Amino acid sequence: MRHPVRHTLALLATTLALGSTGLAHAQAQTPAPAVRTERTMSLDLANRIASATVAACSAGGYNVTAAVVDRAGQLRALHRADNAGPHTLGAAQAKAFTSASARNTTTAMMENAQKNPAAANVAQIPGFLLLGGGVPVKVGNDTIGAVGVGGAPGGHLDEHCAMTALDKVKDLLQ
Repeated sequence: MRHPVRHTLALLATTLALGSTGLAHAQAQTPAPAVRTERTMSLDLANRIASATVAACSAGGYNVTAAVVDRAGQLRALHRADNAGPHTLGAAQAKAFTSASARNTTTAMMENAQKNPAAANVAQIPGFLLLGGGVPVKVGNDTIGAVGVGGAPGGHLDEHCAMTALDKVKDLLQ
């Protein structure tokens, strides 16, 4: 006849031994640290990007608003040119949010949604705007934010202004 206490202790010891082996194995396979370091842009950089974007569009005769958001899509800088329409504020911020969130240009997202019916519902995500003019701000492969532009007569022109501005600050994106 088995002794109930010894049997319970033996089962408990076996369970603990197997559990600790499994835990050790799981820990060995989890190289990701619990706390991460992420790059983020300064307010100064956000303002430089927004200012350069508005200047690039102004040089082309377009009155635009440029919004710069951080990696989480939160607004860091908003510059509105004289005579830019009131709708450009929301459009610029939505394009920047969309681009930062997806880590892609809004033009590429729009084209993908048009070609791929399964991707079309991405336009229904709250805050997303699938019109050209949103461009991610990258340091290497890391997206640290995005710039969104609204007000030029076409999303391709909005995007061109953003790309021109990012080219002007490329030495700061190290």
